[in-house]
Amino acid sequence: MTIADVAARAGVHKATVSRALNKMTEHQVNQATARRVRKAAQELGYVANAVARGLRTNSSMTIGVIIPDLTNPLFPPMVRGIEHYLAPHGYTALIANTDGDDDLERAAFDSLSGRRVDGFIIATGRMHHELIADAYRRGVHVVMLNRGTTDVPYSLVTGSDAAGVTAAVDHLVGLGHRDLVHLAGPKDFTTSTVRSGAFLAAVGRHAGVTGRLVPTPALTIDAGLACMDELLRHGDAPTAVVAGNDMLAVGVLRALRQHGLRCPDDVSVVGFNGMDSTEDLNPPLTTVQVPHFEMGTEAARLLLDDIASDEQRSVTVSLPATLIIRESTAAPRRAALVA
Repeated sequence: MTIADVAARAGVHKATVSRALNKMTEHQVNQATARRVRKAAQELGYVANAVARGLRTNSSMTIGVIIPDLTNPLFPPMVRGIEHYLAPHGYTALIANTDGDDDLERAAFDSLSGRRVDGFIIATGRMHHELIADAYRRGVHVVMLNRGTTDVPYSLVTGSDAAGVTAAVDHLVGLGHRDLVHLAGPKDFTTSTVRSGAFLAAVGRHAGVTGRLVPTPALTIDAGLACMDELLRHGDAPTAVVAGNDMLAVGVLRALRQHGLRCPDDVSVVGFNGMDSTEDLNPPLTTVQVPHFEMGTEAARLLLDDIASDEQRSVTVSLPATLIIRESTAAPRRAALVA
């Protein structure tokens, strides 16, 4: 079936069919006519040829979405937010997972570029990122999600990380904690830099409170377990840990159990990101909740705006983070550490 068949069935011109079946132009057609066209297309089993339309409009109506780890509960809500915004605008997301591997990321980027996606939403950003810098030089439309890069001024959508970490530190100090550790993520992540800086600044505002940064090689459960295990084996345990994300926090809880310690009786723990499963942990995890779905939606909105205007803006959107207090934080029992 062709567009001419649909036009004949609906009793309209082919151009009207084209506009009525295109999410970007359907508003130009009378609603009753558009419904008639859609009904005719459905009855005939007509499906628009996206390749042919792309050749006419120089647009594939697809967006490449590159994610570092789809098994991380942080990212599926972001992808859902992206698709939620794209679908009503006639766009489809093509999703690629990199497992944090540079070669896989490059292969995914090149493959999606070969499919002539109209732009990218990239959540694999690092402080210095050759692939992103190369995309910027080539004029590729990109919006960074969750993590940014210092190499180029691409737009970034993130949570208010600094405010979230500050709230976590203030909460722990308010409970009486004076010896805090922050398990930071990899040093080349902008999220790690922002959260670490906020932790030190927040600790510095409280007299008699010490704060230590402990970098981790990854934002994973295993990394949190290994780093906390190292602290405990050297008798260097704090009374409270602010983890760089919820998965690190889960690793901390495992390390505490392995060393015969209890949370929050011996060590209080705060996570970051607000994964759905954190409420079901033992104990339920105090965490900084970030609006991941809304972040994905906002990234898609910024990207489609840039594509429509054929501009590459430099905008940073920081969505509010909220401290969710649960049972993994309490007043420290070691009186010597309480002022």
